[in-house]
Amino acid sequence: MNLSTFLARFNEPETLKMAKLGRELRAKGIDVIDLSLGEPDFDTPEHIKEAAIQAIRDNWSHYTPVAGFPDLRAAVCAKLKRDNGLDYAPENIVVSTGAKQSLANLILSLVDEGDEVIIPTPFWVTYSELVKIARGKVVTVRTTAASGFKITPEQLEAAITPRTRVFLFSSPCNPSGSVYSADELNALADVFRKHSNVTILSDEIYEYINFVGEHSSLASLADLKGRVVIVNGLSKGFAMTGWRIGYIAANTELAKACEKVQGQFTSGANSIAQKAAVAALTSDLRPTLDMVQEFTKRRQRVLELVREIPGVQCPEPQGAFYVFPDLSAYYGKSDGETIIKNAADLSMYLLNKAHVSSVMGDAFGEPTCVRFSFANSLPKIEEGWARIKKALADLN
Repeated sequence: MNLSTFLARFNEPETLKMAKLGRELRAKGIDVIDLSLGEPDFDTPEHIKEAAIQAIRDNWSHYTPVAGFPDLRAAVCAKLKRDNGLDYAPENIVVSTGAKQSLANLILSLVDEGDEVIIPTPFWVTYSELVKIARGKVVTVRTTAASGFKITPEQLEAAITPRTRVFLFSSPCNPSGSVYSADELNALADVFRKHSNVTILSDEIYEYINFVGEHSSLASLADLKGRVVIVNGLSKGFAMTGWRIGYIAANTELAKACEKVQGQFTSGANSIAQKAAVAALTSDLRPTLDMVQEFTKRRQRVLELVREIPGVQCPEPQGAFYVFPDLSAYYGKSDGETIIKNAADLSMYLLNKAHVSSVMGDAFGEPTCVRFSFANSLPKIEEGWARIKKALADLN
């Protein structure tokens, strides 16, 4: 069988690869602590589940509009007004099978072969691969822990060329947990105002999981709003990863383009999940706030545990539910059997030696770091970091 060369353009997501390796070890009876996947360990709130059950009873079991049910698109608009002070109409909203599909729709709608997409590091693993699928050119801009893992206006200006079509970033950021303040976004906006050919894709999926203050979006700047696309969804803030509901808020032309792309790939998102999403977006946010409160406690404990390990530098995450420590002090070391040459070696060492899953920083464009999730119970987190500390101590 001759498979398409399309498959050679992109890589399997390292996040999913590490989760798969962890499952394989568990199948052998090994107790693996999962600190790799970006999934809240909470159950979907009861009122959302009840809305789904009622939707089944009400026979919402047929094909759905490609862009989403009208009541869900209206609910997204209401949420954007309530939480972000932004005015959108339903025709600006396209609902997809998760925010990942939303991003795919956008990249395929905006990027032609050779077009450049600027992505500051570290970035979610799928960003670069979607650009490669579209035959675009990934232009990474290396940020540093000293800058809070945020791109500066000077770096942005230097990266933009006549071939730049898209700037793609997340705030809060997966994997670093960085959150751009309103002032920082305003400084970037001054650059974007000089380059009208650039569309800004703002991934805000971790919006609610913010430890430092109010969420800010470039879409709040009136003169840029038409060029900014908000990408969001229900997975992180409502513990609805398996329900697969994401959405965009974009100008009408781009929203229609995404609807056209989606119409040939999957058509509309799951009917029952959409009805559950209406309940999530229009109801009290107390379950979400309670979840964030628990993440806040875990964040503090994880930072305490990381700081007990010699040679590890770990910026405090401002949002999301990851720490992204620099573990390069352990590169070149060995336990007598395994030599740690890079982040990939270190992640595999921790999986096989400590039985803790993580994700190598190379996957996010930052080879000195490793991502660890704290979307797990506090006892599991504490046990996982105890194992990590012991395994690292065995390296000389």
